[in-house]
Amino acid sequence: MKRTKLLLAALTWGLLLSFNLAKAQPMLVDGVVAVVGKNIVLKSAVDQQYRARQDQQQFEQSFTQCQVFEELMMEKLLLHQAEQDSITIGEEEVEMNMERRLNVYIQRIGSQQRLEQYYGKTLIEIKEEMRSLVKDQMIAQRMMQEINKDISITPGEVRSFYNNIPKDSLPLLNAEVEYAQIVKFPKVSQEAAQEAIDRLNGIKERIANGSSFSTMAVLYSEDPGSAKNGGEYKGIKRGQFVKEFEAVAFNLELGEISDPFKTEYGYHIVQLQMKRGQELDLRHILIKPKISAEELQKAERQLDSVRELITNGTISFEEAAEQFSDDEDSRLNGGKVLNPQTGDTRWETSQLDKSVFYAIEGQPIGSVSEPAFFRTPDEKEGYRLLKVHNKTEAHVADLATDYQRIKQAAMAEKKQEALQTWVSDKLKTTYVWVNNTYLQCEFDQNWIKNSQSEYAN
Repeated sequence: MKRTKLLLAALTWGLLLSFNLAKAQPMLVDGVVAVVGKNIVLKSAVDQQYRARQDQQQFEQSFTQCQVFEELMMEKLLLHQAEQDSITIGEEEVEMNMERRLNVYIQRIGSQQRLEQYYGKTLIEIKEEMRSLVKDQMIAQRMMQEINKDISITPGEVRSFYNNIPKDSLPLLNAEVEYAQIVKFPKVSQEAAQEAIDRLNGIKERIANGSSFSTMAVLYSEDPGSAKNGGEYKGIKRGQFVKEFEAVAFNLELGEISDPFKTEYGYHIVQLQMKRGQELDLRHILIKPKISAEELQKAERQLDSVRELITNGTISFEEAAEQFSDDEDSRLNGGKVLNPQTGDTRWETSQLDKSVFYAIEGQPIGSVSEPAFFRTPDEKEGYRLLKVHNKTEAHVADLATDYQRIKQAAMAEKKQEALQTWVSDKLKTTYVWVNNTYLQCEFDQNWIKNSQSEYAN
């Protein structure tokens, strides 16, 4: 049974550690419910993680608070050992990881504005809550990688793993697809860019004549994350915004309003409200240049021409993606789109964006679609060519056709066994205390016995 669950987990879930933000709600009475080394587990963390698991319905089987509690203790043990071994994560790496996760959440929920409405917080506030938790998760994951770095698996072990699973317990794999894309976004015309700049200069002049920056932001800013708050962002640190934005914001004097400047999101003006060392409070207004129907049609025609080159054999899809695509994430990967939940190119059909699903539905493997209009989560419009590389129908896991995935599951079990041994060994020399509330839990590890110990490390 244990092997079956491990196989199912490895086949259907990726390695991305989940982060669960609590929606705005009344504050819970908090308290320390465990100590592992020097690290504490709070009751609020257990409750929040448990609620998030229930909301997301990540597991078919019931998932108890005791299991969530043990997961958090495991993370604290990994953090404790990481400190002993001087394992750290750079702030830039944390920011990049956090941005990737947020992009996944935004893609799932539909837009940045919807994400902010769902949690009742601005994107900056969400990032602030995420940062320390994401860093701890990354350090814990790095520690696990250190524990497992020398583990390998042979084809014989993979075969033995598969053969030991009862045939009636083999998991059913959902239909999947691998696809690639070539993206073309329309260019912003000089006239549209100048119109955005002129609008911002007009707004800046009105503010200079006595209008409130906050009111102007509410009325005119096209940034859904800050417009309703008068364009305000508080506690801004370096690395949280794109470089062009920070280059302006961090060089303003108190109360000063910048001239219009460009980022990948559009054109901005920024007013510095407060500066505390390398931390800023500011307001800003974003105006996005309007894309004309003519520019959109031009992007479509460009992709028509690229498609013709591909279909007549002048250039391969992969070469065309590298040469012509505006999507930096897939351009150098032959256009193949990575699934952020799994880290590979396979997508369950239920995970696909609706526009992708409908564009490739019924499309033969290897064929290239006509240019298809699409809109990104931040409302950017463009066209793309789509190519289906592979399709698999729903089927029972099979060693011949699903060898790599079964190998991953077998490796996951082997690593899990190594981790269990490591934990058992470290608990002999690490101080652990568990609150009475959780003494009745049935744990995989012997936390309770060690929680009575008086030694510390």
